[in-house]
Amino acid sequence: MAEEHKQEVVEHPKTTMTDSKVVMRSRYATGDVRRFVCSFLVIFLLLAGVTALIVWLVYRPHTPHFTVVGAAIYDLNTTTPTMISTTMQFTIVTRNPNKRTSIYYDHLSMYVSYRNQQITQAVLLPPLFHETKTSVALSPIIGGGFVPVSMEVANGLQMDQAYGIVGLKVVLVGRLKYNAGSIKTGHYGMYVKCDVMVGLKKGFVGQVPMLGSPDCDVDI
Repeated sequence: MAEEHKQEVVEHPKTTMTDSKVVMRSRYATGDVRRFVCSFLVIFLLLAGVTALIVWLVYRPHTPHFTVVGAAIYDLNTTTPTMISTTMQFTIVTRNPNKRTSIYYDHLSMYVSYRNQQITQAVLLPPLFHETKTSVALSPIIGGGFVPVSMEVANGLQMDQAYGIVGLKVVLVGRLKYNAGSIKTGHYGMYVKCDVMVGLKKGFVGQVPMLGSPDCDVDI
């Protein structure tokens, strides 16, 4: 008996013009969505950048100003060639030049140096809130204890007192942050350096004349 071989015919689905149009429309739709998303992100970033720039221009903080306006020396003794005891008082006026931004200071301390060497112990100051367009005076008493110094510093102080003019450096360190309404910045480190020249003779105690009233260098 002869076997009958049946040939199976597999019919593949035919791609019609209508199916091609659907695929092309789907691709175009996907491209349109991507372009829309990209355009939206670009516009959003531009608007955010412009808004941030406007806010910064309106509320941008300016560095506060510091000026030494008074000095008093109550004690300045070199007990040994490498130890010094001194008590001083400097009046520093700080001004906030900002119209819309207040300043908050904390972790403040002040000391005096001579020839880039600290000659007083640092005194801690309380926190300070500085309103806009105002000035505040700081006048702490600094020193009161023994501080080790080099022989160069001890000899230099004695020679300057004999001459009648002593150059000192008042240093104020701490932190500050700016407040503009609901906008508050993080803390910034602050270093204020005030170079002053005072008229001082050995043995004199009290207010000493200042040779000028220089502005301090402020590094934030």
